This record gives sequence, structure tokens and C-alpha cells, in this order.
Amino acid sequence: MFDPEGPRLRELVVQALSSVERGYDLLAPKFDHTPFRTPDSVLEATASALRRAGPFGTGLDLCCGTGAGVDVLRQVCEAGVTGVDFSAGMLEVARERTGPTGVSASSGPPVGWVRADARALPFGPAFDLVVSFGAFGHFLPRELPGLFAQVHSVLRPGGRFVFPVVAPPRPGSLMYGMLLGFDTVMRLRNVVWRPPFVMYYRSLRFGEMRRELTGVGFRVGFWPLPEFGRRADGSPEVRLVVATV
Repeated sequence: MFDPEGPRLRELVVQALSSVERGYDLLAPKFDHTPFRTPDSVLEATASALRRAGPFGTGLDLCCGTGAGVDVLRQVCEAGVTGVDFSAGMLEVARERTGPTGVSASSGPPVGWVRADARALPFGPAFDLVVSFGAFGHFLPRELPGLFAQVHSVLRPGGRFVFPVVAPPRPGSLMYGMLLGFDTVMRLRNVVWRPPFVMYYRSLRFGEMRRELTGVGFRVGFWPLPEFGRRADGSPEVRLVVATV
């Protein structure tokens, strides 16, 4: 489950007993060696779909972590890319990956890094594309309208908010049981320990997400990612949510 270079059990326990921000500060140096990082296959498929739709001007990676989504944006944005996260530790690792000038050895636009809460973004309507990977489990359902409204506010007319969604596991499957167990442990932890650590894998319901996006003014569509195939009922295993201003 974990790379040999990943965190030890004791480090994970310390992280889990911290706040979300402090926990990710601690995890940041080893984050890319954990299963919490978005798989390369999802990142590559997203980049491929965006290349077919692009190019775009400026891009924002929301809750960028160590910058994997920024690497996607640099393939499809021409004018500039920004990563935003509230963890100073994650941003430090991200900066190290691109170098002190914000320009990595690979071709692509310059990159900037901003420390901020996604629920209070310090930008005007400056972006043509916003992406996010694996971040929504850190927000409670009641926070989604405000979060999505913030994204809407930083996009130019015609801009897009894009993120991958994996089809939920079927009840009774091993993955369903694992995710249910993880969420149950985290909820129990938050009952008995402060500060809370919000990280729930089953908190984002597909119908609720679409309703909240529409409610703040987005037009919502879906792009199947054919690299991951389809389920028995014909629905995609993985799709991109594409919310347009």
C-alpha cells in the first residue's frame, strides 16, 4: 500500500491526530510516496482530455498539494499556471519540484504558488481553467456551495472547472467496505479528538455535487475517460466533471 519511502505508521498516527493543515505539513515530504496522491493514470488521462479541448490561457490547481495537477495544467495552458493550497509544507515541496524560479526544466508556462484557503480565494476572475484532484473529501457537504462559488468567482466568462470523478464502488464490494471503514474511523476520531481532521472518501455524492455546481451558476457536463473503461451498466468508470461559467 505504501512505498518504502513513504511515511511510517507512527508518522501517520501523528498526522491523523493533528489538524488537516498541520497533518499535511508533516506528511508533505513523503506525500508523493503514499496512496493519497492522485494516480498518474488519472492525471495523464485528464491531461489528454484537456489537450483535446484546449489550449487554455491561465490555469489554477485548487488544493494543489505537491503540484501533480500543476503538471497537468502546464501541458494545456499557455499564459501561466498557479497552484493554491493552505499547507505551507505541501507548497514547499511543490516549489522544490519546479525550482526556485517557478519554471521547471520541461517546456511550459511559468508557475506561481499561493498559500490560501480554497474557501476564500485571493483572486479575481483571472483564470480560464481550474482543476482539482482528490481534494473534496476535506470539505464538509455544507461547505460545497461556498467552495464552488469561490471557484466560479475566479473564472473568466467561458472558463471551466474540471475534476475527475471515479464511479462509486458497489455496496458489498471490498472497496466499498474499505472506504466505509475509513470514513467511520475518521468520524469516530473527530468525535473524541480535537482539532478535527476532515478527510472523508464517501462525503461527495454525485447528485449533490451537480446540484451545488448548478446552484452557483455553472453549466455542468461530463466527459468519460475511455482509458478506464465502463461498468456493466455502460456508465464510465471514471469521468471528468466539466463545469463551465
